Amino acid sequence: PSPGPSSPRSAAGPAQAALGVVAFSLTFPATVWGLEGFGPWALVSARSVLAALIAGGALLALRVPLPARRHWAGLVVVAAGVVLGFPLLTTLALRTSTTAHAAVVVGLLPLTTALLSALRVGARPSRTFWAAALAGAAAVVAFTVQQSGGALTVADLYLFGALLVCAAGYTEGGRLARELPGWQVIGWALVLCLPLTVPVAAVALVHQPPHLGVHSVAGLLWVAAGSQFLGLVVWYRGMAAIGIPKASQLQLAQPLLTLVWSVLLLGEHITPAAPLTAAAVLVCIAVTQRARG
Repeated sequence: PSPGPSSPRSAAGPAQAALGVVAFSLTFPATVWGLEGFGPWALVSARSVLAALIAGGALLALRVPLPARRHWAGLVVVAAGVVLGFPLLTTLALRTSTTAHAAVVVGLLPLTTALLSALRVGARPSRTFWAAALAGAAAVVAFTVQQSGGALTVADLYLFGALLVCAAGYTEGGRLARELPGWQVIGWALVLCLPLTVPVAAVALVHQPPHLGVHSVAGLLWVAAGSQFLGLVVWYRGMAAIGIPKASQLQLAQPLLTLVWSVLLLGEHITPAAPLTAAAVLVCIAVTQRARG
């Protein structure tokens, strides 16, 4: 059963989801760092294997039993969406796209996740919720498209594909986290992918030999431990506590956080529109959190 509005789990839900957003906001800059020393296939498969080793070690150490049969179909969706699909498609996109342009997909992700959750788990947010969500998504999309010059690139196919598979993975993960601890949801999804990611990593590292450096190693470690495991642990816990639609709207702040990191870590430049967009997004987030879902 879902926790009540006054339960500790529910009270901690927004903070947990927000921590997940902060972790995810570093993913694109860390991926760009990782691509300095790894090929895209090597980076994606290596991050998944490393994250699976962390998760698998925790599952073994705590002697966590295998999930029930009814959970496996959802875990496959989580694995396909957030373990394989989103990292691979966005990494391929970031070979030619800036982090600002790639942030378009993150700007659309909250609305897409809310839509899928309405279809999948029967969520019925209020009209006020939808109005605020649409306004926030429009603000983020307008800002990020303006940052990229408004031009569509080949990478957009990867980005829009990533948007769809990630929203599906978030929706299933949030649903499963009502029955399983959030870290077990992503942990089992990572382990489930090992028969695929281990051989792919072996082949990719042979055909795309890495050039190790501070940036490439730091980028790989972050996307593996931070983005692929720890961030998803708190994210799924947050979604289970406060609901998928409301948690997804916190992600409206993610593109702006990513742009801040891109300035600090990658030396990219942003326009004066950033603080105005940030203010609009914060208002929309406040409305969605108050609106009944």
